[in-house]
Amino acid sequence: MQKYIGAQAVIDKKRKYIMPCLGHFYKNPPQFVKGYMQHLYDVDGKQYLDCYGGVSVINCGHCNPEIINKMIEQIQTLQHVCNIYLTENFVNLAEKLAEVTPGDLQKSFFCSTGTEANEGALLLASIYTGSSEYIALKSGLHGRTKLTMSLTGIGMWRTDPNPVGGINFAPNPYCYRCPLNKKYPECDLECANQVEEIIKTATSGKVAALIAESIQGNAGIVVPPQGYFKRVKEILNKYGALLIIDEVQTGFARSGKMFAIENFDVEPDIMSVAKALGNGQPISAFISTAKIADKYTRPGASTLGGNPVSSVAGLAVLEYIEKHKLCDNAKDRGEQLRNGLVELSKKYPIIGDVRGLGLMTGAEFIHSDKSPAFEELDTVLEEMKDRGFIIGKNGVGRNVMAFQPPLVITEADINDVLNALDLVLNKL
Repeated sequence: MQKYIGAQAVIDKKRKYIMPCLGHFYKNPPQFVKGYMQHLYDVDGKQYLDCYGGVSVINCGHCNPEIINKMIEQIQTLQHVCNIYLTENFVNLAEKLAEVTPGDLQKSFFCSTGTEANEGALLLASIYTGSSEYIALKSGLHGRTKLTMSLTGIGMWRTDPNPVGGINFAPNPYCYRCPLNKKYPECDLECANQVEEIIKTATSGKVAALIAESIQGNAGIVVPPQGYFKRVKEILNKYGALLIIDEVQTGFARSGKMFAIENFDVEPDIMSVAKALGNGQPISAFISTAKIADKYTRPGASTLGGNPVSSVAGLAVLEYIEKHKLCDNAKDRGEQLRNGLVELSKKYPIIGDVRGLGLMTGAEFIHSDKSPAFEELDTVLEEMKDRGFIIGKNGVGRNVMAFQPPLVITEADINDVLNALDLVLNKL
């Protein structure tokens, strides 16, 4: 049996050898040493129900044997040669992505992280349009490179002291805390209309693209109202700008559809994916129509992008999602979870709003004056962890309880987490 150093020793080494920008959850964090499907296990053998999925990564479950076994077979056959040489898995994966992505998205460029995918998507938009101006949404998060960080609209993640210019931010469609102090639907989607005002008054009039998450994850699981993306796309088309949809957190069945943008009946010009595509194996891609992609002709490669092992993982993920109907399970279990959270909000007014699609659900914790109750949320998350439930948090005010579990989670699992949360909130 493997011997582990324990949580405190990990923290001590982390302080000494890891850059301090990387924090960790919990006052008393466990050291995780094993995972299987929807469960995690710590160094003492304690089992936890994972309700965060490695931040929307483990959609098919931890160490899923149907995926892992195919990866092992590939590792033992051919692990890496770089995609400048001919291998089969990555072109087969690109073909499969063309089948499952919305609209006319057809051609992929593989890389390793969501940041890289977004950076590549932005580059492609600039190559196609000849412009280097961009619009992003307030409270969005797109990565940690210079450009993607500059397009991130959350202060705590904008750590670069010299951000890129030529970027403007539009109000995000956050109906619970509308940045324009309006009410939907009487607002006539003013947050979307603001995109045209920004193009007309704050840019040269020639914008490369607007980039947006289909559901804003780090903003607090902010779900746009119906009609929002359609209005935005109409405006962008009018000015010759592209729509880049960031599906890094929302992709691969999480929302109840293969991609969350499909819930809004809009076809993006470019789409970025990562996280769940590899189910823990690093892989990402940006995908576009042939018309746009074919403008990218000068040399470009990613050393590890689309390597044989990551590509076979992606193929296995897509096969597993379809075979086990994870879109349907995400939809059903998500409705069950949100219905349960709404019932809890009637008993405990500290839950001010419940929102989400599929198994991407947020419960916003507030005080009586609607200010963020982040300290209370931290207390609840710590207690839930002690009871064997790992739940995330996000939101600009760090006050949104975030559920993004493996999509293999069961009806009984959802009941268990709701019952435990009831007990913890009653104690609070």
